[in-house]
Amino acid sequence: METDWEALAPGVVRRRMPGWDETVGAVAGGAGVLVVDTGASLREGAGIRRRLRGLLGRPATHVALTHPHFDHVLGTAAFAGVEVYAAVGADTWLARSKDELRDDAVRHGMDREEAAEAVDVLVHPHHRVVGDLTVSLGDREVLLANVGPAHTAHDLAVVAPGVRGGRDVVFCGDLVEESGEPQAGPDAHPAHWPAALDRLLALGGEDAVYVPGHGAVVDAAFVRAQRDALARRFGVA
Repeated sequence: METDWEALAPGVVRRRMPGWDETVGAVAGGAGVLVVDTGASLREGAGIRRRLRGLLGRPATHVALTHPHFDHVLGTAAFAGVEVYAAVGADTWLARSKDELRDDAVRHGMDREEAAEAVDVLVHPHHRVVGDLTVSLGDREVLLANVGPAHTAHDLAVVAPGVRGGRDVVFCGDLVEESGEPQAGPDAHPAHWPAALDRLLALGGEDAVYVPGHGAVVDAAFVRAQRDALARRFGVA
């Protein structure tokens, strides 16, 4: 396996991307590959798609977007022909917020032309997840769970159940961050954030591997501690 990709379980990998340290991941089954987030640019998205084909031996067939921030979605057009999933409302937000998405990327250091190109061709989600949705990859099923609003109005978790007695892997998006304090921007819903982390813990349980949107992989104890810290920070019971 290429050294910049981390194996989390059989057929489950992730990478911390350079630049903004956003996590991208993938879950492979016998009939396809579900990619979790697509990077911050078309260039990143194309690289992710190419490398995953080499790592997992089959092409990407599905994309799940954990939330509609630039560093997690602007590579989506590099996955043309792939079925794209997101929490309900993300498609509408992306369609009406292109200028905001581009400007946010530029504020964080992206080249304006590169950001504008990615926004202009951004593939909007084809499937809106309300509640829970199971995606079949042939011999493997992946659970998509709408757990927001919290970090944004449209937060999606991705759960890859363990195989052969292995642990579940929960891709958390930016609901969980290990490399710094969770970021609560103007689109955050702080009052609901602790409950979203309770939902993540219910989905994965005590033994799961939890994959933050930024930073190293963590365990349930870390998620619970971050949940309690957010509750104190935002004055939530």
